[in-house]
Parts: sequence; structure tokens; C-alpha cells
Amino acid sequence: MKISFHGAARTVTGSKHLISFSNGKKLLLDCGMFQGMGHDTNELNSNFGFDASEIDYLILSHAHIDHCGLIPKLIKDGYKGLVYATPATAELAAVLMEDSAGIQENDAKYENKRRALMGLPYVKPLYTTEDALIAVDQFERVDYQQWHRIDEQIEFCYTDAGHIIGSAAVHLKLTENGKTTSLTFSGDVGRYRDIILKSPAEFSQADYILLESTYGNSLHDEHHPSTDTLLEWITNTCLKKKGKLIIPAFSVGRTQEILYSLNQLELENRLPALNYYLDSPLSIKATEIIKRYPQYFNNRIQKVLLNDSDPFGFKGLKFIKTVDESKMLNYQREPCVIISASGMAEAGRVKHHISNTIENSRNSILMTGYCEPNSLGARLLRKPKEVNIFGQPHEVNAEIGVLRSMSAHGDYDDLCQFLACQDTKEVKQLFLVHGEYPVQQDFKKRLLRKGFRDVEMPEQHQSFTLE
Repeated sequence: MKISFHGAARTVTGSKHLISFSNGKKLLLDCGMFQGMGHDTNELNSNFGFDASEIDYLILSHAHIDHCGLIPKLIKDGYKGLVYATPATAELAAVLMEDSAGIQENDAKYENKRRALMGLPYVKPLYTTEDALIAVDQFERVDYQQWHRIDEQIEFCYTDAGHIIGSAAVHLKLTENGKTTSLTFSGDVGRYRDIILKSPAEFSQADYILLESTYGNSLHDEHHPSTDTLLEWITNTCLKKKGKLIIPAFSVGRTQEILYSLNQLELENRLPALNYYLDSPLSIKATEIIKRYPQYFNNRIQKVLLNDSDPFGFKGLKFIKTVDESKMLNYQREPCVIISASGMAEAGRVKHHISNTIENSRNSILMTGYCEPNSLGARLLRKPKEVNIFGQPHEVNAEIGVLRSMSAHGDYDDLCQFLACQDTKEVKQLFLVHGEYPVQQDFKKRLLRKGFRDVEMPEQHQSFTLE
């Protein structure tokens, strides 16, 4: 039995891990899209590194696009099996995949207009909206804490990973030649003090572990609550400078955390009387889905729900759905807060808002999550004097900031706590995935000090034998 790594290998996006049995059977963990990888992004997403038609099963950890975004392409290229997911993940993945298809179709249409003028061949999206809708029909929903037998060789169980609604760690019992091997794939591990979700659950002993490492060498800021920091940015930008505060936010997870924090400020009578625009149809749909799963909320929000039926709604919140409504925000002169996708500012409506506000020193751009090094968000965080957006240079006069304490990914303390239920001597190998290589190198040293004997940092397409 072997495992090979075809994404999120020494990088943070594109999660795809393939388990191959000696009889030819193949099980894929996640099928995510690469994001923010510069000129390499399209090439990475176009080639899996394996034959889609040879995959027998696919188990999905959660609905973020860097974990589910290439499922429609996998099916388009020949995968005929089921896609196993938790109920919430299945719902969220459906809207995220359809949205991704729409973005690709629009990008291809725009690019082909340019190519037509230059006499160049046309490009096609990785998949279409129709492909995304076909993919949804192949999902099979599996609840947490239930062992599900796929066949005589594969059994798996989901436990709550605390990352986003429906996110799960995947625990596998893999049988080959009469021997059963236990393998755990962490998916993305959430915070143990998350403002919305329950903490990641403990899990039984594993022989092999695939562990995400996004913040493997960082500690989140716990001394300055994100709600207070958010209020400071609103006060400084909108009340003092009379400008616009642009907040790039992932549609699933981060957007809801921001809305919850703003709702908390209103409950505490501290929310400034402004217009707060949620400019993302996908974020609006995702928020409605998340509201349907209150059983996954932590005890704090359960108490809030006793007196507040909508923890993500507050006075001044306005939903922007159409493109024309979004464009009109550029002509608004009054101070306001605009929350929009994507979180890395690499695509979507927020990129247009940044383009229209970045040269004015009254405005601010507040990043709220991890950004791939080549993404627009990461480039802005390096505080350049000038940045290219849509191929045009822009002076960076707006204030650039980051909410480090608002992250759905655990820091190294959270990741170590996630592993605390394991006997390190019983873990044969621990593979670090979903992290930048320098971060993984630091995190590996910490894990070795904690007693793990063999910590690997797989390269793209690298394969290992599981004894």
C-alpha cells in the first residue's frame, strides 16, 4: 500500500492525497484547487498527476475550494464513484463548486475576447456550471462518529475538525493482506477557542497521520480579541478618516466570524452606525446554510441563540447580490465597511473594490486570513509602494492591515493539542501537508521534540510505502 501527495505538498492549497492498494484499488482524500500560485496556478489545476478514471473512491474533509474545488473536473475526466462528505460539507461544496465554475466561465469569456483580437486559440474553463451540478449528484452524506464501510478493505469515520461547519478529520481502517492499518487525515484543524465552532474532537490511535501545518510555526494573538481589533479598524478608517474599510474574507468561515463579531459589537452597544455591506452572493448563500447547522456551534453561541435568533445579523447590514449593485459601491462617498470574497483578494468582487480604493489614504484594506505568497493579499501585506491589479499599476496609499487572531486554522499550540490524544511511539510516520516548506521545517523540529519519530514533508507527487 502506498500514499502519494498531489497537492498541498509544501504549499497550502490544492489538497489531494492518493492511497493506492497493491491490487490496483485507489482512494483519494480531497480533490482541491490550487489558488494564488501565480502563473503556475492553471497548469497545476489542469494536471492531477494521476488518472481520474482510475480512482475508485473519494473522501472529502471539508468544503473549502482548495479541498473540493476540482471535484467537478475529476468527474469530468472520468471519475465515476461517490464523493463522501458530511451533510454540511455536501451543502456548502455544492454552492462553492457552482460559484467556482461561474468564475471560470466568466474569466474564459473575458480572456477569449482578448485572444480573438490577437488571433490566439481560445481557452476553456477547467469545468462548467453544468459539470458542477453533475458532481453534486455523486455526493453521499456521512455523519460524524459513525464508521462507514466502503468495501472489504476500506472503512472510515469522521470526527469534527472545528475548522468550518461540516469540516472533518478522516480516520481510515485500511486492510491489505490480512493486516489493518489505521491512518488519520486531519483535513484542516480549527481553533480550540474558536468564537463559533466546537473544538476539534479527540480520535483513536493512528499508525499514520497526515497533518495540516498552515500555521505550524505561529501563535495567534490571543491578548487582543479580534472583535476589539475590528472595532479599532472601523473607528480609525470610517469615523476618523471618513474612508472605506475593505475586508477580503473567505465566503465560508471567515465571513461568518466577521458578521458574528459585528453582531457582538451591536449587542454590546459598541457598533458604529454605518452601512455594512456583504458583497458576495456566495457568502450570503453560505451564511444561510451555516445557520441550518446550529448543533455544530459551541456553547457560547448556543447561549447567544437564547436571546438572539440570528447571531450573524445586525443593524446596518446590507446584502449586495447583483453586479450592478456592487459597482455602485464604488461611487458611494460615505464611510462604510465592505466585506467581500475572496479571502486572498485574488479574485472576485473584492479585487475590484481594492482596485477602486487602494490609492486613497482615507481607506483601509484589512486582511483576515492566510494568503498564498503570490496572491494579491500577500503582496499587499508586504506593504509595497505600488501593486498591479488587473494588469494596471496602483499606488498603495490605503492603510493595509491584518487580523491575525481571526483564523480558522489552528496555530502550533492547537495542532499539538490535536495530536495530544496520540501515543507518539505508536505513530509510524507523520506527514506534514498543507503548509509552506519553511513553516513545515520549523514545525517538524517541534514535533520531533514531542516524541514523534518520523516526520516527513512530502514534495509534489512524492510517494511513500505504508508498511
